[in-house]
Amino acid sequence: MHPHLLLNISILCHFAGISGQYPLVQNVTVTEGGTANLTCRVEYNDNTSLQWSNPAQQTLFFGDKKALRDNRIELVRATSSELTISISDVMLSDEGMYTCSLFTMPVRTAKAYLTVLGVPEKPEIDGLTKPAMEGDHITLTCITQGSKPAADLRWFRNEKEVKGAKEVNASGKTFTVRSSLQLQVDRNDDGVAYTCRVDHVALAQAPQQATEVLEVHYAPRVEIIHSLAVPQEGQYLKLECVSKGNPSPDPVMWTKDGGELPDLDRVIVEGRELTFTSLNKTDNGTYRCEASNHLGTSSAEYVLYVYGESEFPHTTQIKYPNALGQHGTDHALIGGVVAVVVFVTLCLIIVLGRYLARHKGTYLTNEAKGADDAPDADTAIINAEGNHAHAEEKKEYFI
Repeated sequence: MHPHLLLNISILCHFAGISGQYPLVQNVTVTEGGTANLTCRVEYNDNTSLQWSNPAQQTLFFGDKKALRDNRIELVRATSSELTISISDVMLSDEGMYTCSLFTMPVRTAKAYLTVLGVPEKPEIDGLTKPAMEGDHITLTCITQGSKPAADLRWFRNEKEVKGAKEVNASGKTFTVRSSLQLQVDRNDDGVAYTCRVDHVALAQAPQQATEVLEVHYAPRVEIIHSLAVPQEGQYLKLECVSKGNPSPDPVMWTKDGGELPDLDRVIVEGRELTFTSLNKTDNGTYRCEASNHLGTSSAEYVLYVYGESEFPHTTQIKYPNALGQHGTDHALIGGVVAVVVFVTLCLIIVLGRYLARHKGTYLTNEAKGADDAPDADTAIINAEGNHAHAEEKKEYFI
C-alpha cells in the first residue's frame, strides 16, 4: 500500500478516537452547610486536560492546578480520565450549573447542576396564652424559615394529627412557612400537648418540631361517691367529695341540712372525705359538698337515711337497696321497684277475678236449666234434681 495512503488512514483514525471522547458528569444535591463532590470522567483519554468551572464560568481547577482562590474548594482526584473536586460549607449561592470541559479539538463539555437544599429553622409556636380559660378561642401559629424548597408543617394533638391552615412566602432563595390552628379550648384540652412538626427533604433523618402544652383553667365540677348502697345502724360509711377544676378547688366544704356538721367523735372530716364510723338514726339528713375556685362554685348532695334492723332485714338488703343517694338516684330505683310490684299484683287480681266470674256464671246457668220446661215450681225442682246425675258437683265461691 502506498505510504501516503497509510498516513491518511492513521490521521482519520486519530480524529475518530478524539471525536468519541466525551466527559461524563452527574447532577449533585447537597444540604446547605454540607460538602459537594463534583466528578468528571472520560472513558478514553490521550492525556487531554480536564477542567471544572463554576456557574459564573470561573475556572476552579484545570487538571490538578487550582485556578480560583477559595479555601472551600479542594482537589480530590486528578488523573487522565477523572477530575474530582469538593466544595465544603456549601452555601445557597453555590447553587447552579457547573461545567466540565475536555480540551480536545473541538472542546467537549458536560454540565452538572448543583442543587443546594435550604435547611428549615426549628419551628416556633406563637399565640398561646397561659393559662387559657375554658371557652376561649385561640389561634396557634407555627413558623419556620430558611427552607428550600418550601417545608411542610404538620400539627399533632398529643399523638393524633389535626389539620392546620398553611401559608408559604418566598424570602430570596428560601421560604417562610406558617401554619395556623384555631381552637375553642375546654377542660379536655388541659394538659394536652400540641406539636408542630417540620417535614423537609433536608431533615429526612431528624425532623424538627416544637411542642406546647395547654393549661386551661375551668370551674370545678363535684360529685359524691359513697361506700354503702344500704346504710344501716352501726355500719361504717365513707362519703368522698370528688371535685375536678383548675386551679384545684381545695379545700372542699361539708355541711348537713344547710348547717354545720354535728360535733361527734364518730363523724370525721379528713380533706375530701366524710366518714361515719358507726351510723346512727341521728345521722339522717342531706349532706352537701361544695368546692370553689376563682372561676366558680359547684356542689353535690347526698341524702342519708339510716335503716334499723327491723325496717330492712338482711335478706332483702341486696334486692331492694334503699339508701337515698345524691340527686335522688336511689329514690328513682325504689320507685321503679314499687311500680313493678304494684303492676304485677294488679294483673294477678284481674286474672283471678275473671276466672271466678266465669265459674260463677256456669253455676247459675245450670241452676236455671231445670225450670225452662216445667209448668210449675214443683216440677222445676224435680227436673233440677234429676239433672244432678249428669252434672258435675256444684261449687260455691264467695268473693
